[in-house]
Amino acid sequence: MNFDYTLYLVTDRQLMSCDSLTEAVEQAILGGCTMIQLREKELPSLEFYNQAVAVKQVTERYHIPLIINDRIDIAMAVQAAGVHIGQHDLPAATVRKVIGENMLLGVSASSIAEAIQAQQDGADYLGVGAMFPTGTKTDAESVSMEELQKIRTAVSLPIVVIGGINKGNAGRFKPMGIDGLAVVSAIIAQSDIKAAAAELKDLFCGKEKKHGF
Repeated sequence: MNFDYTLYLVTDRQLMSCDSLTEAVEQAILGGCTMIQLREKELPSLEFYNQAVAVKQVTERYHIPLIINDRIDIAMAVQAAGVHIGQHDLPAATVRKVIGENMLLGVSASSIAEAIQAQQDGADYLGVGAMFPTGTKTDAESVSMEELQKIRTAVSLPIVVIGGINKGNAGRFKPMGIDGLAVVSAIIAQSDIKAAAAELKDLFCGKEKKHGF
């Protein structure tokens, strides 16, 4: 099954500009987001589960895949499309055994070695970064454009770039063969989430602005 990674929203309730996460997610989808990752580092399990159920109702309405960050149990409990793990979570090969073949498995990578390992371990796509300094993940390893190009050459998996992606740099990646932008604050913290998503998508795809910005 082919998935569209073009504009991949990673949620952050601390940054969002509207009252509810479901509203933020819906506005992002209406603006053109093609995937949603629910990331909740602080919530207790039950609250995370309830939040995931609510967000999935929105993503299903628009036929957009929901990815759960880190929490394999939550992803399986709500029958999400997939789970995304980092380098300090359970090994990708182990996660693949737990979730089976039908769920998407995304893995964060910041080096060629990590990218190749993830591909060997059964990942479906990579989140590569941090490309630029970012306030949402201050401890993230930075990845140069040169390293990104080498990772792109080394693996055949779809790649989304993450970390400080905004309208000033969104247009740099498609020509490198990158499949999508993973974005947090450049969408969810904006006063008009729908418009911000639409503009980023156009910039990534190399289209002229046509939304009246």
